[in-house]
Amino acid sequence: MLATANAGKVREFRDLLAAAGLDAEVLPQSALGVPSPDETGDTFEANALLKARHAARLTGLPAVADDSGLEVDALGGRPGVYSARYAGPSATDADNNVLLLRELAGVDPARRTARYRCAIAFVLHADDPSPIVVDGRWDGRIATLPRGSGGFGYDPLFLAGARPPVDAPDRTAAELPAADKHRVSHRGQAWRALLAALRERGVLLARGGAGDVLTGASVPGAPAASPAPGAVRTR
Repeated sequence: MLATANAGKVREFRDLLAAAGLDAEVLPQSALGVPSPDETGDTFEANALLKARHAARLTGLPAVADDSGLEVDALGGRPGVYSARYAGPSATDADNNVLLLRELAGVDPARRTARYRCAIAFVLHADDPSPIVVDGRWDGRIATLPRGSGGFGYDPLFLAGARPPVDAPDRTAAELPAADKHRVSHRGQAWRALLAALRERGVLLARGGAGDVLTGASVPGAPAASPAPGAVRTR
């Protein structure tokens, strides 16, 4: 299952699964009544693993969790792990963007360097002794005005920069077609790293009665995964 209540992340994970050739059903943890845990980690990796273990513990399913955010050099790396709640516990994306622009008011364009960071954690069960944790990084700059209607979070302010195969130094992440964004984004990088790690670990997709499901048969101590509502499974 995907341990998130963020609709934007659910949408992007669906896109990434499709791009990997997997016809997949992705349901957020809320579909199983799983509440979001307190994100008490001080790194993206710690929070991703915390969320994955939390979801696996409450559902008995293998879980994938993402923790991501924006680091702005002129702000000493803020908002960092507090990106989603930068302007307060109930902040919207618009609230966070307004605060970011306010804090960067008067900062020279050359000093508005920033990066998106993403960590993805996978556990077969809540006490998995060998979780998979991968990360991705997307460097860019912060614009002076929001532009674009795609994506979510800080995308309208994040100037994507030139990163092969997408050369978009003057476009924000919100102005990029979704397929181009996923080729270069922090989340796209981390997702591809996760797929590679799953293949290397031998955590394979195996045919089940309700579709392909993740199996932990090759990992000592892991309970067998079974198809259930909320699991990420291919059809």
